[in-house]
Amino acid sequence: MKSFVVERQIDDKIFTLEAGILAPQANASVVARCGDSMVLVTVVRSQELRSGVDFFPLVVDFEERMYAAGRIPGHRFLRREGKPSDQAILTARLIDRSIRPLFPKGALNEVQVIVTALSFDFENSLDILGLLGASAALTISDIPFEGPVAGVRIGLFDGEFVVNPSFKKLENSELDLVVATTRKAVVMIEAGAKQVPEKQMLNAIMKAYEVAQPLIEMQEEMLEEVGKEKTLFATMLPDEELTAIIRERYGTAIKEAIFQASKELLKTKVKELRERVIAELTEQTSEEKQTLLPLSFDEALHRTVREMILNEGIRPDGRGYYDIRPISCAVNISPRAHGSGLFQRGETQVLTIATLGAVSEEMLVETLLEEEVAKRFMHQYNFPPFSTGEVKPLRGPSRREIGHGALAERALEPVIPDEDTFPYTIRLVSEVLSSNGSTSMASVCGSTLALMDAGVPILAPVAGVSIGLVTSGDRYSLLTDIQGMEDAHGDMDFKIAGTREGITAIQLDLKIKGLPFEIIEQTFERAKEAREFILDKMAEVIDKPRPELPSHAPRVISIRIPTEKIGEVIGPRGKHIKHIEQETEAIVDVKPNGTVYITSPSLEQAERAVEMVRLYAAEPEVGKVYKGKVTRILPFGALVEILPGKEGLLHISQISHERIASVSDVLKVGDEIEVKVIGVEPDGKIALSRKELLPTPTSTTSKPQLSGFHRPKFSGSPSRPTNREPRSGSNPTNKE
Repeated sequence: MKSFVVERQIDDKIFTLEAGILAPQANASVVARCGDSMVLVTVVRSQELRSGVDFFPLVVDFEERMYAAGRIPGHRFLRREGKPSDQAILTARLIDRSIRPLFPKGALNEVQVIVTALSFDFENSLDILGLLGASAALTISDIPFEGPVAGVRIGLFDGEFVVNPSFKKLENSELDLVVATTRKAVVMIEAGAKQVPEKQMLNAIMKAYEVAQPLIEMQEEMLEEVGKEKTLFATMLPDEELTAIIRERYGTAIKEAIFQASKELLKTKVKELRERVIAELTEQTSEEKQTLLPLSFDEALHRTVREMILNEGIRPDGRGYYDIRPISCAVNISPRAHGSGLFQRGETQVLTIATLGAVSEEMLVETLLEEEVAKRFMHQYNFPPFSTGEVKPLRGPSRREIGHGALAERALEPVIPDEDTFPYTIRLVSEVLSSNGSTSMASVCGSTLALMDAGVPILAPVAGVSIGLVTSGDRYSLLTDIQGMEDAHGDMDFKIAGTREGITAIQLDLKIKGLPFEIIEQTFERAKEAREFILDKMAEVIDKPRPELPSHAPRVISIRIPTEKIGEVIGPRGKHIKHIEQETEAIVDVKPNGTVYITSPSLEQAERAVEMVRLYAAEPEVGKVYKGKVTRILPFGALVEILPGKEGLLHISQISHERIASVSDVLKVGDEIEVKVIGVEPDGKIALSRKELLPTPTSTTSKPQLSGFHRPKFSGSPSRPTNREPRSGSNPTNKE
C-alpha cells in the first residue's frame, strides 16, 4: 500500500497526517501525530438507512488504550480497558460537536468515527489530534462533509497566549480554551478559565482561528492527492409543496399553539394540531407523499417559530430578546445535607446537594493522561425522565449527563478554595427536577447556592446562562436564556458561566456552519449582563458563604509534622494510624509533605486525634519526665512506653534507691509510672530512670538493720569478738 504524508509546523510543534497504510477497509483512515502522541482515526458509514430518528445518526468514540502510555490497565483479574472513562467521553463529545454541523441536513446513513490512541507522550494533547484526524479522514473519504475543520488549544500565562501548551504546563494556565474552526468561521468553543475577562477571551478565540488555518491547509492538500469522490447520502427532507400548504392553511393555528407560557401546554397544543393536520391532509395528498406529512408539518412549525422571532420579535413564551425567565432561589432544602441550593428559572428547576468529606475520600481516576488522578472536588449531574414528564428506564449516567456535569464542574472549579485553605473533599450532585432548557447552567447556579449554604469559602459566586441565535441570511437575533423550543428550532446554544469578574467556562453548540466574531463578541456582552442579573437574584437569598460549617458536617483539623516522622506516625502496616482511628473514630490522612488532616464528626475527638498524632511524631527529650506504661519485664529491667510507639529501658538499678532482687517484685506489665529520660543514644535507644524521681533516703549514723538479722545484746561496753565461727563451706586456716 502506498502512503501519503503531509505536515505543518505550528510554532515549535510539527503536526503530521498520514493516510493509506492502516485500516484499509474503512471508508477512510488517517494517523495524526504531534511529537510522540499519535492517534488512528477511522470513518465508516452504513449502507442501510437509520429510520425513526429526527437527528443525524453520527457516533464518535474515543478509545483510550493504556499501551499508548506504556501501562497495563485495570484490576489484576481483568487486565484490559473497561468502559470509557469520563475523559474519553468528553473528548468524543468535543469532536462530535466540532464536526456535526458540517454534514448534510436530513442525512439518514449512520456514520461512525473511532479515534484510537496509539501513543501518548504526556506533552501533546490527544483531543486536538483526534479532532484533526477525524476531520482529515472525513475530508478524504467518500462521505459528504463540508470541512475541513481544525482545533487549536490556547493557554494563558502571565497575560500571554500560548498555542497548544504541553499537558503538564496547562496545569498552571489561567485558560484552557479549545476552538474548532473552518476556513470561514468558528464552529465549536470549549473553555475553562480563571475568571478571564470577555475581551481577553475573544482575543484568544481569534488567535486560535488564525493558528488553525495551516492545519486546514494540510487537509486540503491531502484531499487533492488522495481524496475520494463523494457519494450522496440518503436524506429525508420535508416536501416544500406540502410545507407551503400547511403554512398557508394552518399558519394562524400554528402560532396559537406555539405561543404558550407552559411547556406542557405547548407540547399538548402542538401534538393535537400535528395530528389534526396530518389527518386532514392525508386524503388530499398523493400516496408517495403521505409519509412526508409529519416532516413537512415539523418544518412548517420550525419556520414559523423562527419567523416570529426574527420578523415580529416574539418568542414562544412572549419574552423579549433580552428577557430572562422568572428566577427563584432557596437554600437549606435538605436538613441533613451539608449544603443545598434550589435554583429555578422558568420551568427549569435544579436542586444541588453539597457533601463535605475527609481528604482521603477524594475520587481516584485512572486515565490515559495520568495513571492515577485524585479529585477532591467533583460535580455530578442527573437528568431523570420525570424532569421532562416521560417514562424511561433508569440506567447509568448518559454521555449527556457526564458532559453537563463536567461543564458545571469546570465552571465552579476556579472558585473552589485550595486544600490548605479548606481541607475537605467536596461533592456536588445536581438533580434536574424539571427541564425546559439550559439545565447545565441552572446546575452552576444551584451549585453556587449549595456551596455557600455549606460554608465553603468560595472565591466568588458563579452563575451561568445560555444565549441562543436565530439567523436568516445576513439577519440574526440573539436570545438571552433560551428555553427548550428555542434550542430545538434555533441555530446556537452558547453556554457561558462566570463570576462578576470574568468567564469560568464556555461550551458552544452550533447547528449552522460557523459563527462570525461579531456575533461571538455580542454574545459575550449579552451573557455578562444576564449573569450579573442572575447573581443579584441569587444574592437576595444568600450573598456569601456561611461563616460556620453546619453542626452535622465533619470537622477537619490540619497539622504539620516533619517529613522524617511520617513513617513513625503511620507505623508498620498503618498500625499507628489504625490505633488513632479506633481510639477517636476520626479519619487520619497523612500527605507526603508532612501535612496531616484529621476528620471527625466531633471537634473533641478531632483534637484528641491531633494530640495522638503529635505524640507519635514527638522525640523524647533528655531531662523530661513522662508518664509511661510498662510493656515488658526483663531480667535486667523493664521496657516502658513513654510515647506512642516509643519505648525506653528502665534498668533495674534505676528503679529504686534500694537494692532490688527482682524487677517483678516491684513492677508488672501494665503499670503506669513516671520516668525521666536520662539519655538517648544515636541509634535511638532511650535510657530511663525512676529512681531520680523518688525522694533520696534520709542519712543516719547507725547502720541500717538487715531484715532477719538480730544483733546480740551485751552488758557494758561492746567488744569485738576475737574469733569468728567459720562460714558454712569455708576452709578456715585456724583450728581449735
